[in-house]
Amino acid sequence: MACRRPACFVAVLLVAVAAALAAGPRAAAAKEYAAIFNFGDSLVDAGNLVVDGIPDYLATARLPYGMTYFGYPTGRCSDGRLVVDFIAQELGLPLLPPSKAKNATFHHGANFAITGATSLDTPFFQARGLGQTVWNSGSLHTQIKWFQDMKPKICSSPQECRDLFRRSLFIVGEFGGNDYNSPLFAFRPLSEAHDFIPHVVDSIGEGVEKLIAEGAVDLVVPGVLPIGCFPVYLSIFRKQPEGYGPRSGCIKDMNTLSWVHNAALQRKIAELRAKHPGVRIIYADYYTPAIQFVLHAKKYGFLEQTPRACCGAPGVGEYNFNLTSKCGDPGAYACDDPSNHWSWDGIHLTEASYGHIAKGWLYGPFADPPILDNKHLG
Repeated sequence: MACRRPACFVAVLLVAVAAALAAGPRAAAAKEYAAIFNFGDSLVDAGNLVVDGIPDYLATARLPYGMTYFGYPTGRCSDGRLVVDFIAQELGLPLLPPSKAKNATFHHGANFAITGATSLDTPFFQARGLGQTVWNSGSLHTQIKWFQDMKPKICSSPQECRDLFRRSLFIVGEFGGNDYNSPLFAFRPLSEAHDFIPHVVDSIGEGVEKLIAEGAVDLVVPGVLPIGCFPVYLSIFRKQPEGYGPRSGCIKDMNTLSWVHNAALQRKIAELRAKHPGVRIIYADYYTPAIQFVLHAKKYGFLEQTPRACCGAPGVGEYNFNLTSKCGDPGAYACDDPSNHWSWDGIHLTEASYGHIAKGWLYGPFADPPILDNKHLG
């Protein structure tokens, strides 16, 4: 029956409002963002590295990677979903396809991230004698070129592209981890990695400005993880007892490298905000939650233990990590319940960890400002 009386109309309106409120932030967010465009390295690679075939040496393309959520390896360096996957689902959008995927549609966004990516282009490392220790499958600026080349596939005119990008969320990183790995894994002095910081951060800033020039007005720029807490670094870079945090067991000077990078990145973001007042640039924090997972494991449902890989070499070493028997290699195994662990394979996180981080980026406290802050949605 048609609803013509005022009282009837009000009743229908109240039902609609109640339904919208019950739907919560997800419904509001779905209206806010039409698409997500993601850039980064192995922390957010959804499969670009394996689209054109899987090299025999690539353990991350084999089970138990993907075991928790997908049930098979997808090219993600985790047991399941990544931060960007959780964000897409919370915004009511599909999981982003890898940008190199065949026969995919990209109208709701694309994931340009690829394992091994750096902020800086390869010639920077080659000029410093580090060409052999950087595995750069697609730097930040290469990924932005991929994004620019994709535009004809997702919009029919420059104005249509700009309209879409103004309604999209851009996630730029993290970048920097692989840049610093280049001198670290070449066993150069730690000071050399510190010398890279201004170059890395300036490159990230340049990348953000390229995306702003394309029409982006909402950008998330994550910092790096506390690398001194991860089993791969703990296993390779042994220190005297005073070199470890007394509560965390993490390598202090390596965490300092991460902290200095993040402080420099936040200063760069402040500069960009002042330069582009009509653009919202969010600093997203990987460092704090990872430290919290170590110091307050039970609060997040994790086991209280020395930083330890869930998936790795059985019984090998304090950190369950061995370069000759990595997660996905023959003889390696995954713990029975990855949700009890924050570290997945010694250098990447579990799905459970990524879920906590995504929630903190969306609603606080792990982003400044949170992606879904009320002022923005209002």
